[in-house]
Amino acid sequence: MDRLAIIGGRPLFGEAPISGAKNSALKVMVASLLTDETLTLSNVPRLADVDMLMRLLAQHGVEQSFDNGALTLRARNITSTEAPYDLVRKMRATFNVLGPLLAREGKAKVSLPGGCAIGARPVDLHLKALRAMGAVIELDEGYVLAEAPDGLHGANISFPFVSVGATEHAILTATLAKGETVLSNAAREPEIADLADCLIAMGAKIEGAGHSTIRIEGVERLHGAHHEILPDRIETGAYVMAVGVTGGELFLKNARLELLGAAASVLADAGLEIIEEDNGLRVKRGGERCQAIDIVTQPFPGFPTDLQAQFMAMMATSEGVSGIKELIFENRFMHAPELARMGAKISVDGQTATVRGVSRLKGAPVMATDLRASMSLVIAGLGAEGQTIINRVYHLDRGFERLEEKLSACGALIERIKGEG
Repeated sequence: MDRLAIIGGRPLFGEAPISGAKNSALKVMVASLLTDETLTLSNVPRLADVDMLMRLLAQHGVEQSFDNGALTLRARNITSTEAPYDLVRKMRATFNVLGPLLAREGKAKVSLPGGCAIGARPVDLHLKALRAMGAVIELDEGYVLAEAPDGLHGANISFPFVSVGATEHAILTATLAKGETVLSNAAREPEIADLADCLIAMGAKIEGAGHSTIRIEGVERLHGAHHEILPDRIETGAYVMAVGVTGGELFLKNARLELLGAAASVLADAGLEIIEEDNGLRVKRGGERCQAIDIVTQPFPGFPTDLQAQFMAMMATSEGVSGIKELIFENRFMHAPELARMGAKISVDGQTATVRGVSRLKGAPVMATDLRASMSLVIAGLGAEGQTIINRVYHLDRGFERLEEKLSACGALIERIKGEG
């Protein structure tokens, strides 16, 4: 496995382009299954997760080409309605092919997704939504067998708690169902609105995406379209926090402040200046160190769980004591022991972590446990004294495009070491 070597202690200066949002691109790609015409997506990041989903879509017969961020998809004919375990187990987003296959072909067989290092994320709400729309579903030897013998129909679906994945899955499926589907307590993340914008461009009738109530009026068919993926708010936040640790000044090209939600005010309160400019954000740190701030992770527009690990890395070198409460996923503090190896003072009690800031971390060998934890170790390493070696960086390749290239261009000493580690 590849490793990353970082020599820390250098401020970051320059421009870092923010890529298209992984969490949006994956769901928008699935929309290609809903039409036999061409869907062209621009600003698609080249990531391991994107490549994996491309392989699954090819299994279903989707013709595709990828050139310089432009991804062309055409599901002229669905050649298979089965999504096998080997392709679904590595990434949960692949499970969302179930609804579109069912809506278009009337049947689907999709493996249940594999386990997750950051806690259980069951698909019960996904299946509840599909059943409400008329799907007959059975579970058999790790697979979901779904049929819609009388076609899918609109339904009133109220989610007992906010679920991004279930909201997206229900929207995708409802576009071809007969009648109106109303989603209550729907997720409000920007990626939900981005998916809806793409589907609307394809001819879908959707109102309220980005709000807690979403209405979808089913249509007989969707057509081809062009859609540009919105910039990645999680990558944006990570680079802002990197400046919080290292100092310096970065221009984050394509970044949009409104996509950060509550994280924007939290970062400002911690001492970071985030200035909106044409086509991006300029970021600099106001003082010698950031100030300790308490956060609670919540669904959008609250502080995102996907930035919690990176925020902990920044708080590790802040002035004061910060409290971090994780309400979205259990087991999402696995980066804390790795940060402690670098000298961070972190104590974890259930869903709450207390971070006592130190003036500087020290480089050490550490191991990435998941995608966002990986980036927290990179941020910590950029500000640490000496060398940090990060093992298992394949996690990073799932969600951060050209990471070493972007950071090196801004003055970081970071290098990928090929081979075992």
